Amino acid sequence: MKKEKISRFLIVALSLFTFFVSLLFLPAFSYQTGSQLKKKALIVWGGWEGHEPKKCVDIFAPWLVELGFEVEISNTLDAYLDLEKLKKLDVIIQVYTQGTIKPEQERNLLEAVKSGVGLAGWHGGLADSFRMNTEYQFMVGGQWVAHPGGIIDYEVNIVPEKKDDPIVKGLKDFKMHSEQYYMHVDPAVEVLATTTFSGKYAPWIEGVVMPVVWKKYYGQGRVFYCSLGHVAADFDVPEAREIVKRGILWAARVF
Repeated sequence: MKKEKISRFLIVALSLFTFFVSLLFLPAFSYQTGSQLKKKALIVWGGWEGHEPKKCVDIFAPWLVELGFEVEISNTLDAYLDLEKLKKLDVIIQVYTQGTIKPEQERNLLEAVKSGVGLAGWHGGLADSFRMNTEYQFMVGGQWVAHPGGIIDYEVNIVPEKKDDPIVKGLKDFKMHSEQYYMHVDPAVEVLATTTFSGKYAPWIEGVVMPVVWKKYYGQGRVFYCSLGHVAADFDVPEAREIVKRGILWAARVF
């Protein structure tokens, strides 16, 4: 009789122990499998085809679906016309270079992010989208102005003081063969990675240290930007791809 009671006690104790252990590991597990994320993402692409917006979307959209995101993809800025729908999103990923945004589209996008929706993007798809819209640029935190030398070899450096930030944690400095973006940048952004200009193609900027990866807030919304990603092949560089993935998740408040 005593043995049966002890056995039942052990079974109950083991069940409780397993339950609490599963609670401890659930966040990490759901991050890997996406089974518990249940997040909503809107990807808006278009504009200048030279940046291969659709090919870039095809890199990150399936990955988000695998993580458990509900993903909507649109190739028109009219996706910004329904403000109430935008406010129900967790993150907006914009891949739209050299476009013109209508006042209502811009107003709704700004309001959605300000209300707490995340915004993420890379290269000209986010920081060279609407050159005449200064409030939009205020939200993003920067605007492209030049890429001296065109496609060149350069290095991206993780900011030492930010090495433990989850977007760049564990990553080392790495090389790129692409456009090295020279930008006008909001000094209030939190810079996670930089690049230094050699002066070879524009002597007057020799030694200039330029932000490559940053994060910031616009109202309650998290904004992530990475200047890498001129074409889809740029994301063959593992560090470039990983930074954008983590930046999207940070903007969506996964961590």
